[in-house]
Parts: sequence; structure tokens; C-alpha cells
Amino acid sequence: MAVTAVVSAVGLVIDDRVLVGAPIWAKPFKFAVSFVAYSLSLAWMLSLLPRGRRAGRRAGTVVAVASLVEMVIIVGQVVRGKRSHFNVATPFDEALFNAMAVTVVVLWTATLVIAVLLLRARIADRAAAAAMRGGVLLALAGAAVGFLMTRPAPGQRRGESDVVGAHSVGVPDGGPAMPLTGWSTTGGDLRIAHFVGMHALQLLPLVVMALAVLAPRRPRLADDRVRLRLVRVASGTYAAVFALVLWQALRGQPLLRPDAVTLGAAGVVLLAAAAGTYATLRGAPRPAGDLRPRPSDRSRAVAETRPSAEAAGARKDLVS
Repeated sequence: MAVTAVVSAVGLVIDDRVLVGAPIWAKPFKFAVSFVAYSLSLAWMLSLLPRGRRAGRRAGTVVAVASLVEMVIIVGQVVRGKRSHFNVATPFDEALFNAMAVTVVVLWTATLVIAVLLLRARIADRAAAAAMRGGVLLALAGAAVGFLMTRPAPGQRRGESDVVGAHSVGVPDGGPAMPLTGWSTTGGDLRIAHFVGMHALQLLPLVVMALAVLAPRRPRLADDRVRLRLVRVASGTYAAVFALVLWQALRGQPLLRPDAVTLGAAGVVLLAAAAGTYATLRGAPRPAGDLRPRPSDRSRAVAETRPSAEAAGARKDLVS
């Protein structure tokens, strides 16, 4: 996949062909880079399994082979100047697209096997285990969004149209799009939720790494329970963002033009994430050796040392 990414990058420079509104080598480049990140993440997770490594190794091999078959078809169609996805214009094109559909199902199933192994594994670092489990489950959900793209779009009919399926919702593929990503700026785009879900494999483990880096400076983060709760908050927030962008796309709404309802839902997600983080850090046990009183402890100490009205009156009488 790394080699394919380099070849595709060269193709972007020397090949000026455009297909469905995008440079023809953009799709293999993005797929290759995505597969590099996906495969490295799964390989790292499999290396942490205390048991079931043989089954995990076999599932990982299936993922690698299925990815390779899909990329061979994508690159082959680019060389021919044809669409790889949703192309049923000729029996050969349809056969290639059906083969890609089979590889996606095989890849998804192999990833599911890895997810089950991770869910059953006893990993010492509970925060890392939670991040891996949340990441692989969200990756499965993100990959499943691809099945929604194969539904006939308005105006398409199986057996009659040259193209059956679309990335965009409410607008045809190939219209105005965001730079680099190619996501639609005039309608919904299912690739957004697909991207967000798939890359939970990298982003949630990065949260664990960030907490480990901050732990020496923030002693409370050295507590395994605190890191675990923060990872759970991050996983829940990430899942909510995935659901939000999928819901937005299915409503035919561009990512950068959300309506009031979408903005309100995003605000609720943000507030919930902030509240969860604040509650976790506020309720964290103080590290050993930290003798600084909490605000509540200070208030209690002040109240206990404040002289009562009776004591003050007694002292006044004694002075008199």
C-alpha cells in the first residue's frame, strides 16, 4: 500500500485525466494511504493479544489479501480510465465491482474477528484496551457505511443505469467538492462518516498516548482509573460525532453548511464531552504526597476555625 501511494502520487502529478470531477489518481492515493493506517493499527493491536494470536494472524492476513485485491481492481480501472465503484456499464465492469463488494465483505468479517479477539482479551493497560476496543468497533461501523453507498440513487435503476450507487446524498456525484477530501459541498456525503468511523482505529489510541505523555506533568493522569474514564469519555464522544455526521449526510446536508438542528446536536455532544471530562478530573483521587487541600476542604477548614457567636460573646464578657 505504501508503494501504491507513491505510484498514485506520481500519477497525480503526471496524469491530468479527471474522472467524476476529481483527478483520476486521487482515489487510489486516498485508498492506499487509508489502508496503510488501517493495517498498521490492526497489526499493532494484534501484537498486544495475550491469547488467540494465531487466529488474529490469520484474520490479519485475510485483511491484507482482501485489501490487495481491492486495490488491484481500483488501480486497474484507473489505467483503463474507468470508474471502479458503482460501475455496471459493461459485464466486465460489473464483474469487477461485484468482486470489490465481495472483498469488502471479507475484509469487514475479518476485522470483526479481530474485534472479538480484542473484546475477549485481558490487556494489562485498561485505558489502551478500551481505546483499541472502541476504535475497532467504530471502524466496523464506519466500514459498514460503505454498504449504504451501494443503494441506487434517485434516477438509477438496476439493469438499466450504467452507474448504481453514489457517495453523495441529494446531489449527483462529481459536483462541487472540498479540496483534498473531495467531499460534496452542495449535498450530503456518506464518505465523511465512513472516514470518521474508519480512523477511530488511529485517533482513540492517540488519546491514550497523549494521556501517557501528559501524566508526568499532571499527576492525576498517572492513575489508571482516571485514564480509563477519560478514554471512555473520548470513545463516547467519538461515537456521537460519527452518528452526527452520518445523520447529517443522510439528510442531504453538506458538512460545512449545518442547519440549526445539526448545530444544536453538535453543541449537546460538546457539552456532554466537557462535562464528562470535568467530572472525571474533579473526582480523581489526589496523587500520593499532594498535601494541598481541595477547595471543599478549605471551606470546611475555614468554617471549623471561624469563632461562633457564643464564643465571641463569652470573650467580650471576660474582657469586661
